[in-house]
Amino acid sequence: MQEKEPEPHGAPLRRFTDPGYVPLCASLAEVRGNIDRLDRQIVALLAERGRYVKDAARFKRDAFQISAPQRQQEVIDKVRALAEQMGAYPEVVEAAYRALIAGFIACEQQDHLGMVAVEAA
Repeated sequence: MQEKEPEPHGAPLRRFTDPGYVPLCASLAEVRGNIDRLDRQIVALLAERGRYVKDAARFKRDAFQISAPQRQQEVIDKVRALAEQMGAYPEVVEAAYRALIAGFIACEQQDHLGMVAVEAA
């Protein structure tokens, strides 16, 4: 059997057994269109988050304060709880946030290196 990508405009090939499940789309193309729409929104929100991360560097003295392990755990706990409340996969949200936090910390450390201390008043 030759493997190939699914037909984007074809009918569903499987169904959920959960009687409460309500399909969201009529085709895979429609699913992908909605995912693309959400990706644009997510990237815009990540860009905004990144601007706040950059601004946070102004308030931190050193690399430990940038990494802020206690704050990292607070964020992970918060987003896992939000995921559970909103019906998301908590393990996916946690993995995504761990990667986001690591990436943002690396960027914030670079930003911090390019800064100068504020003169004492």
